[in-house]
Amino acid sequence: MLNKSLRWAAGLVLAAGLASGAWAQAPIKIGFHAGLTGPAAADGNAALAAARVAIEQANAQGGIAGRKLALVVEDDQGKPEHAAQVANRLIGEGVRAVISAAYSAPARAAAPVFQKAQLPYVVAVSSAPEITRGGNYMFRVTSVGEVQGRAAAKAMSELLHKKRVVLLTVKTDFGKALVAGFKEAAPRFGLEIVKEYEYAPTDRQFGPLIASIKADNPQAIYATGFYFTGGPLVSQLRSAGVTADIMGAESLSPQQFIDIAGPAAEGTVITNVIDWGSQDPAIVDFLGRYKAATGTPAAAVAATTHAATTVLLAALRNAKSDEPARIRAALETTEVMTVMGRVSFNKLREVKKNFPLSIVRNGKWQRFGVIDDAGLLAPPEQ
Repeated sequence: MLNKSLRWAAGLVLAAGLASGAWAQAPIKIGFHAGLTGPAAADGNAALAAARVAIEQANAQGGIAGRKLALVVEDDQGKPEHAAQVANRLIGEGVRAVISAAYSAPARAAAPVFQKAQLPYVVAVSSAPEITRGGNYMFRVTSVGEVQGRAAAKAMSELLHKKRVVLLTVKTDFGKALVAGFKEAAPRFGLEIVKEYEYAPTDRQFGPLIASIKADNPQAIYATGFYFTGGPLVSQLRSAGVTADIMGAESLSPQQFIDIAGPAAEGTVITNVIDWGSQDPAIVDFLGRYKAATGTPAAAVAATTHAATTVLLAALRNAKSDEPARIRAALETTEVMTVMGRVSFNKLREVKKNFPLSIVRNGKWQRFGVIDDAGLLAPPEQ
């Protein structure tokens, strides 16, 4: 009877050991969501390609503690009404953390679901301030718009040496936040706001607006928008004879902006997330891998998503566990070199980083400088 009991107990131990070994070899599931179809598809698919580049490279190097990584992908269609469903599906798939390349509206909808489930949520694109304020599992790798706007104000004054500025705001959360930051910093750098204008993200024809800007005769225009609005806008400004310097944000970084604007894009300056002229091996390697995978240069959304994935993988290594609570704790203290440069988080889990500047020269984005001012670029802490 004793021998039978011992054999039974030994069997349980062996079974538990086998199960533990199987668990140790199971891939670590990382969730990903973005708008892969619909109006956000171009950015969403660029972000997905960047995340896959990071995951594939990590797997080629042995994964995390010998375990491979599996990217579980969901399409939120760029719509907030789909985002909560997507979040619940990812939770059901057993992911251990999630990377979001969603725009602000779907990211806002998904964030509370992941916070309630206590899954780390690393945001690569959305600048909606509510996300990180929603709980301690929320992290953001892209800067909020106000920070980037302050960087643009410094660049306008100290690098472009322009003082009289017209503000042209796309009516989105991101566009408005950029301009708010620019206006906040403008007095510090002696900038005069000549006039302010707004336009809708669906606008493509800007005739009356451009006529007014031409009459204002500014030295420079700070124009927030996307490649599909910025391209036509810049083309029409130059066709109308407006010669003012033009500055925008990272959302103009896709090659499509230059393709649409054509020669009119020359000289456009943006606050960016990647230093195009850098010889840093990590940046050079990423740009090469991304172009090989997609056939196109990496724009801002690809860089921020690759950075978000890099940060999450570093936290997984530091946590020495795939338990979400330990990953979250590791994220808070992780500081790592990414394709955006060295990044870390403040107490609100907002990213701390510098802003490289890019300029269009000879039909390509090239290095223009960097805004490196810790006080000016300090993210919000509450």
